[in-house]
Amino acid sequence: MQFRVSPTSLQDSSSAEEWQARVDLAAAHRLAYIHGFSEGIFNHLTLVVPGRTDRYYQIPFGMHWSEVTASSFMEVGIDDAEVKRGEGEVERSCYCIHAPIHKALPQAKAVFHTHMPYASALTRLEDPRIKEIGQTEVGLSEAIAYDDLYTGPALDPEEGARLAKVIGNKTILFMANHGISTVGETVAYAYDRLYYIERAAQVQIYAMWTQQPLKQLPQHVVEKTKRDFRDDHLYNGPSPAQRHFDALKRMLDRKEPDYAT
Repeated sequence: MQFRVSPTSLQDSSSAEEWQARVDLAAAHRLAYIHGFSEGIFNHLTLVVPGRTDRYYQIPFGMHWSEVTASSFMEVGIDDAEVKRGEGEVERSCYCIHAPIHKALPQAKAVFHTHMPYASALTRLEDPRIKEIGQTEVGLSEAIAYDDLYTGPALDPEEGARLAKVIGNKTILFMANHGISTVGETVAYAYDRLYYIERAAQVQIYAMWTQQPLKQLPQHVVEKTKRDFRDDHLYNGPSPAQRHFDALKRMLDRKEPDYAT
């Protein structure tokens, strides 16, 4: 099975926006592997094809995140799970989770689902909530939705539709006994959410390991911190999420420049 078409021919036949979307999504896969977010050949990072509402990018089933390039992606129909462009097999659970979320939520151009270890560990607890014990945790808290119902492997699109309702207007989903999903208008935003929610979960678990009481921030500090995180007037130009992702891509360009082919 051919996982890639010729990068030159694909790039020539794609718009500049489409190709950049492929490059960014490939970067996200490589970075997620480097950061330890991946699990075997499962989990999925998908993105709606720019200018379309009927198809999204997905890697062929069996491809490892460490080998993904911009030319790897299939374009998969959101309504029918058919490969519209590219070659490979559509992994069923990816389609059943991601396609309904892409379709239902306007903020879900990118949908990133992982079983990354620290956040996934929290989903195994009776109380998986991120505690307001530090500024990163507080800054993310308003963006998190919690699904308390695990229904088994997602092999029906109805499960993705259910999850979309749980997410609502949030951008991070804790999936009970399962893993994490983040959504965003851009690859940069979804990846930034993925990165920081894993770090918040990691710090919380480290704090819990000490078996000392967690130090809850005072409510007035919590409210001020939430306001400060909502306030975007501090910076001109690209958002902090975009700056973060651009910095990560520069690192990737030095280490693994082939992802952009």
